Amino acid sequence: MSKITLKGMTWSHPRGYDPMVACSQDWLERTGVSVEWDKRSLQDFESFPVEELARSYDLIVIDHPHVGQITAENCLAPLDEPARADAFTALAQGTVGASFPSYNWQGRQWAFPLDAATQVLAWRPDRLPSAPTRWDDVLQLARNGEVLLTLRPPHSLMCFFSLCGNLGRPCSVDRDQPFADAEIGAQAIELIRELAALVDPACLGMDPIAVFDVMGREGSPYTVSPLIYGYVSYSLAGFRSNRIAFSDMPVAGTNGPTGSALGGTGIAVSAFSANRDAAVDFAYWIASGPVQADRYWRSGGQPGHAAGWEDDGANDATLDFYRATRKALEGGWLRPRHDGYMPFQEEASQRINRAVTSREPAAQAIADLNDLFLKSFR
Repeated sequence: MSKITLKGMTWSHPRGYDPMVACSQDWLERTGVSVEWDKRSLQDFESFPVEELARSYDLIVIDHPHVGQITAENCLAPLDEPARADAFTALAQGTVGASFPSYNWQGRQWAFPLDAATQVLAWRPDRLPSAPTRWDDVLQLARNGEVLLTLRPPHSLMCFFSLCGNLGRPCSVDRDQPFADAEIGAQAIELIRELAALVDPACLGMDPIAVFDVMGREGSPYTVSPLIYGYVSYSLAGFRSNRIAFSDMPVAGTNGPTGSALGGTGIAVSAFSANRDAAVDFAYWIASGPVQADRYWRSGGQPGHAAGWEDDGANDATLDFYRATRKALEGGWLRPRHDGYMPFQEEASQRINRAVTSREPAAQAIADLNDLFLKSFR
């Protein structure tokens, strides 16, 4: 019997790559199956066609908004196999927030949560005694030149999503309702516009990794970044000169830290894989509670399973990252996932950036977003 070697694609950051390599070494020792990992940039991860990857790789780390498109393209293998019902149920019961159902589309499960995240607040505990909890607190820090905001597409749209949700009227996920409420959508644009005017214009080209690298740099004057996806790596001692702590998103509405745009990643199996069963075996294993609560986080990962989020060691090592952001994750909002959403995500982000860097009426931007969303359904 020939040795099985699987090829996997993940994203290029220690949080996305290191745990895959470490866990794959354990898997090789357990099973004799080798998994070799390549990586792509965060920008590619958020936009690159999954079908193209599926033709070259057995295992693919994906973003949940792709599920409508990949279902239409028939490029991933569903993971809800009757023979694995008990293991499947255990994974479903271990979800944090909507992480597990985010990869379910048209009655099938297309990936398992590998990494759970949502938009939260990042802050420097060496510069503040506690994390700001209100949007107005963030604005005051911005007036002092201490805030960075992720506005590189698609993150400007993610900020818009989170604010609309927190203000009490989340954006629509189907064509039967306007994408954004006229009043709340305009309010969200104005909040982003006000903050964008107070931060470095370079933020228009910054994603979370770029922001964290600046915040973590020795001598950095930046204290806070609101509405940014949590990255546990930066809370670890020694990862950067300055450790970054994380807390629930700052509140603009009246319902606490709810409405944050869900992120994270899932592990999927190519429908074209010549070793599909072996790839599915690995996906079930690496997403399971025992792995996520041990080897996965210990090698730099950010677990997608509740067992990892609740592990005392994981919290002790990360300035309480998981406990401090769990409320925002549990109250997170699930983005649209229909076939056609991914191009909309890019167009909508660019449209928001034009609005927040100009003086145009916010109502016009909302009308355009609603029109773009309706046209995105195929």
